[in-house]
This record gives sequence, structure tokens and C-alpha cells, in this order.
Amino acid sequence: MPIRAERRGAVALLTIDRPERRNALDLDHCNDLFDAVIASNDARVVVVTGAGGHFCAGADLSGVEGEHFVAALRRLLLAICDASQPVVAAVEGAALGAGTQLAIACDLRVAKADASFGIPAAKLGLMIDRWSVRRLVATAGDAPTRAMLLAADVLTGEDAHRIGMVQRLGDLDAALSWAEAIAALAPLSIAGHKLALNGAPREEFQAAFDRAWASDDLAEGMAAFRERRPPEFRGR
Repeated sequence: MPIRAERRGAVALLTIDRPERRNALDLDHCNDLFDAVIASNDARVVVVTGAGGHFCAGADLSGVEGEHFVAALRRLLLAICDASQPVVAAVEGAALGAGTQLAIACDLRVAKADASFGIPAAKLGLMIDRWSVRRLVATAGDAPTRAMLLAADVLTGEDAHRIGMVQRLGDLDAALSWAEAIAALAPLSIAGHKLALNGAPREEFQAAFDRAWASDDLAEGMAAFRERRPPEFRGR
């Protein structure tokens, strides 16, 4: 299968399984990963990673010329961004081009120190979409983004962690451990905050705000605080 989907309790682990091409994305892999993200909508947290020592080495250059690939990649990135639950990228090895786009579409990133982030579009005569440029600025900052896009600079995982593009250094186990801890938090709170972080319309955020404040989870959180026990959130 191009994408391996596993459940680890409340965490969905999605693995791009194309190690012979360093998990480069083609049209089919974009569509399959999109389907896997949508099918994981009942998970508390989604972790995206790659098989064989690399996250995603970019787009498969044998099939990116057509408009269908660009549209499929854009649809995938927006699905990850718009998912109600947190999506964590677990990065090792290459995360270049579409691999960096995929990583920054995720909400959180865990990377090994020697991972590689970069957008080599200027070496190929390509451009990435405007949404990805803005997302990269928001994630990595203006100056590093300019170096990546205008000079094709590559950041190591350690570099990316230093500037805040990567929140934690570590391997897949570290990413899964973090995901499990996040999965124990209140899902309505997380979903509402993600709406705000992604610039959702005021009305949509207000509805999420009102839902959280009227939820059983709020009552459970307050009771657990008073009783000095871990809360058991149910997302309602």
C-alpha cells in the first residue's frame, strides 16, 4: 500500500511507504494520503511520517508537470491544515520540496537533528504555491524563508529547531509519545484553538468557543482539577 495507516490507541499513524523513491510524492500518493487523513477524522491526533529513513524527498519529478498533481498536492495540504485534530510531522532524513510543504502543513513537527528541510524549486525552475509560501513564513520566519526560496538554502533539523520551525528534536517514538500526551487533552479546546491559529472567520471561532464553554469536557476538567486526578475528556 502506498500509505500505511495504523492506530495506536487514539493516535493515527500515517506512513508514506515508498522508500525506493525516498517517499517522493506522485499523484496517487497525494490522493491516497488525502484519503488517509480524511479517514482518520475520529483520531485524537494524527502523526505523518515516511518509511525507510526519509520523510518525503519532494515531488516525483517524473509526474509533476501536469496540473492534476499541483491540484492534488494543494488539496492534501489544505486537508491537513483544516483537520480538526492536531497533525504531527515526524521527520527524519529528507523533507525537501513537497516534503517541506507537507511538514509545514502539519501543526507540529518533531525532527531528528540531521533531517533536511528545503525548497529547491529555484534549482528546477518550479514555483510552490502562494499558500505554502505564507505558511513557510509563519512557520520558519521571514529571513529563513527568503533563504530557502531565493537561495535554495537547506536547513538541518537542528537549525529548524533553533528557529522554532521544529518544536521538538527526536525520532518517531518521540513524536508518538508527544501525540499520546496531546491525545489526553480536551479535543474541543484544541479544535477551537486550531481554528483561531488558522485564521477562521469570527463566527466559526465563536461557535467553537461557545461549544467548549458549554461542554461536558469543561465540567470534567474542572472536577478533575478539584479532585486532583487526570481528566477523561470525551470531546463533548
